[in-house]
Amino acid sequence: MHAAPPPPPTTVPPPAGAPLDSLWQARVLIWVVVAAEGVAAALTLASDPPLGRWIRFGLLSLTAQWVALLTLAALYLLRERLRDVRPTRIAWLALGLLVMSCWSVLAISDLLLGDLWRIPEEARVDVFLRATGIVLIVGWLGLAAFQNHWRLRQLAVRAKQAELAALRARVRPHFLFNTLNTGAALVHHRPHEAEELLLDLADLFRAALGGTREIPLEEEFALIRRYLEIESLRFGPRLRVQWRLPDPIPDLRVPSLSLQPLVENAIKHGIERLPGGGDIDIAVEAGDDGGVVVAISNPLPPGPADASRGHNVGLPASLAQIEAYTEGRGSVEVATADGRFIATVRLPPPLA
Repeated sequence: MHAAPPPPPTTVPPPAGAPLDSLWQARVLIWVVVAAEGVAAALTLASDPPLGRWIRFGLLSLTAQWVALLTLAALYLLRERLRDVRPTRIAWLALGLLVMSCWSVLAISDLLLGDLWRIPEEARVDVFLRATGIVLIVGWLGLAAFQNHWRLRQLAVRAKQAELAALRARVRPHFLFNTLNTGAALVHHRPHEAEELLLDLADLFRAALGGTREIPLEEEFALIRRYLEIESLRFGPRLRVQWRLPDPIPDLRVPSLSLQPLVENAIKHGIERLPGGGDIDIAVEAGDDGGVVVAISNPLPPGPADASRGHNVGLPASLAQIEAYTEGRGSVEVATADGRFIATVRLPPPLA
């Protein structure tokens, strides 16, 4: 019933250690493309090209996009080596890659586009110097914007972590007292079950007091099973659990005790309020993005159907942990359907 003692906790790495990871988000890439188009449009409007503005804009747009894409591709290929590099050095490297990409695209365009992009020999140095100056100015502005974006993300993550710490500090004494009372009642009549209950309780408190750490999804479900074993001694046949887990369980890591509060709320605000009890359904499915979707549902007690009624601790606790750990890519959503309360946790795939 009990596995060997868990290995030493793996501390969740702070997002600040991997600033390049946020560069591959769709909205950031879209802004890079839009910025490149803006530079092409500005250069077109600032000149009076003999070939016409639309041709000039098309050529400059093609050049700007290739410069941006080559720079992003180089950073992506170097992302693992740059994971532990200071952000300042990454910024200097990005500027260097931007200049090199600009020179490469200008040289290739001069060779392939013929008269449409022919750079006179006497103006070659001047063109390259001007292009370098423009690239450096745009690059500095882009890095400043990205730095601001990254700092805002850092502040948001730290706020979530502070919220999580506050939620962890809100000890739920009812669970501890109920468990100890149940154990005391079992000591004389069923001592073996009392021993198992206390061992399960020790495992849960070890995980809760161990701080924020990441564990395999399978280990999180093992902690949930231990919690349910404790509650099953209290509720007996009133508590029924249906597990729908794939075999094998997806190889994802989650914050310790990030899903358990949702199961605890399912019991406290569902099973406990129903005279006949009910069943808790825990299902895991593959997500459309390559991640995992975990759905936890319980029957609703009589009364108005409110998706948030009574779930004022477990939901914020899980949401704060999932959002902080996944840097906003994961989510916790709630809904009611067919007389059941459903909490859906979406866990994104690990970043490449």
